[in-house]
Amino acid sequence: MSRPPTFVPPACARARALVTPRGAFAVLDARPRGPRRGTALLLPGFTGSKEDFIVMLEPLAERGYRVVAVDGRGQYETDGPAEQRAYAQHELAQDVLAQAEALRDEGPLHLLGHSLGGQVARAALLTDASPFTSLTLVSSGPAEVSAPQRARIKMLSDALGAMDMATLWTAMRALDPPEDADDPHAGGNREELRQRWLRNSPAQLLATGRQLSTEPDRIAELTALRPRVPFHVVSGDHDDTWPVPLLDDMAVRLGARRTVIADADHSPNTDRPGETSRAVADFWDQCVS
Repeated sequence: MSRPPTFVPPACARARALVTPRGAFAVLDARPRGPRRGTALLLPGFTGSKEDFIVMLEPLAERGYRVVAVDGRGQYETDGPAEQRAYAQHELAQDVLAQAEALRDEGPLHLLGHSLGGQVARAALLTDASPFTSLTLVSSGPAEVSAPQRARIKMLSDALGAMDMATLWTAMRALDPPEDADDPHAGGNREELRQRWLRNSPAQLLATGRQLSTEPDRIAELTALRPRVPFHVVSGDHDDTWPVPLLDDMAVRLGARRTVIADADHSPNTDRPGETSRAVADFWDQCVS
């Protein structure tokens, strides 16, 4: 679970609903004060939310980008159905395309997905690449997650069938290392994190957890979109969800720009948001120059 250091958006951003034909999605919408170079649509990962990008909003807006970070259906402040079939990957991809359509008049549109969000982003791109200027995959690998992560997802899925969300939250927190209690980055905003967890749809968690555990390798399909859509692969220098050498290899296969953020783990967007923002904006600048 990504743990953003704050849930309070910067002055350049506001929380609002992005209305589409497929429903309204809760977003944080950050706008630059000066000329706009483009717009970016940011998709969070498994158990995450739009707040996972909150510390990146201001530096990206300062670089001239309107940034729209979104809660997908069944994530935090976006409602979703109780049926798992509503969260099939093709349904989530259609949601992204609807969000892109709602932003169609906002200049070049860059798509970025973190972890699960990267898999949803590439599914949207493979369905219809025409709305997008670029794709950035942040800590999101070529296929299913690592074996240890698949085991964790199975444990979570089993627990979701036996406990309510509040009881499960308490059980998960009991497993946190003791140092998290005093670490504002790892353990801060506990009530906000709890509320975010409670508002996630269990059906969404079950369906997307299964996707993470069974996703096929679709990199060959993505390479067919070159050179019209450039790719960027970003990760920390350590990742136990998709090992860094695997992400290195994926970038080579994609012909992608590759950025490794030092001293970051699976969520460089929260671990090192300044460095991650610079890398992402530098790539976007190159795409529209």
